[in-house]
Amino acid sequence: MKKQTLGMLAAAVLMTLGTHAAADGGRHGSASFALIGDAPYGTSVETKFDQVISNINAAPHVRFVVHTGDVKAGSERCDDALLQKRFNQFQSFRDGVVVTPGDNDWTDCHRTNNGNYLPTERLAKFREIFYPIAGMTSGQHRFPVRTQAAMAGFEDYVENMMWGFNGAMMATVHVVGSNNGLDPWIQIDPTDSYDAPRPDRLAEVQAREAAALAWVDEGFAQAAARKSAGVMIAMQANPRFDLPATDAERQGFNKVLERITQQAIAFGKPVLLAHGDSHYFRVDKPLAGPVQPSGSQMLENVTRVENFGAQNVHWVEVFVNPRDPNVFRVEPRIVKANLFAR
Repeated sequence: MKKQTLGMLAAAVLMTLGTHAAADGGRHGSASFALIGDAPYGTSVETKFDQVISNINAAPHVRFVVHTGDVKAGSERCDDALLQKRFNQFQSFRDGVVVTPGDNDWTDCHRTNNGNYLPTERLAKFREIFYPIAGMTSGQHRFPVRTQAAMAGFEDYVENMMWGFNGAMMATVHVVGSNNGLDPWIQIDPTDSYDAPRPDRLAEVQAREAAALAWVDEGFAQAAARKSAGVMIAMQANPRFDLPATDAERQGFNKVLERITQQAIAFGKPVLLAHGDSHYFRVDKPLAGPVQPSGSQMLENVTRVENFGAQNVHWVEVFVNPRDPNVFRVEPRIVKANLFAR
């Protein structure tokens, strides 16, 4: 009952959020959000990340922040104290903050230098710390969102969020690096492998993939129902657009990419796919769709933006304007204080 009430409240407030943003951005094209991820990597980078926070807080058009996961480096321990420390740092953002988990945050915590944790236990802890109120962002000016945890059968997936902004539908989908969790947990279980996977690891991957597919479908369904000008989907993993679907390293991403492709073709309006993972800022059109009688061609309505990450601690501003034929305009923001800082 509480989840249903929260879901209805979120839907009502989200409509208000979208209307308010349109009143600003519709006239001036000035409504935007900040895109970050893969930071801070190590305590030495925390000061740089504070500079990013200050820079974003001073940006006049930013309404909220999206972090695409990896709140810690792959070599850092996955201890409660570090996760809580990073969450607390995020609360310095004046606007609402939406976070989707990364592989460094839980999947790879089986590593010895991460503490030899059971990854699923770390995922539960990450959810506890980073999503203290289901259906709400964090940050100083938090706002309600739809959460997949309110959808029957997906009660655990509080991290999958959805909200409307300035005529566009936006969602986070829990898709992580390490081949979306298919990489074995060999440092706590040397017998784990691709050919003979641990049952609990495989079950987690399959359940999370089912949740991701359902959430992608829901996002596009909501966009169609609201006649949204565009759709933005944010996830952590670089889904390896550069590899053929038959490559083993893309195995964990194929179904999600296929679903996004199908939905983007049916939607026919601009789609922005945001992710982190490989620490390389770029904007391109990497997704191919089927054409008849055979072969494939670039999907012109799908744009990929990858945020800065790791030691390149900067941010990306994404403007959203329903009156712009492209809907989304991406601009990198370089934090000068971080250019030569060590």
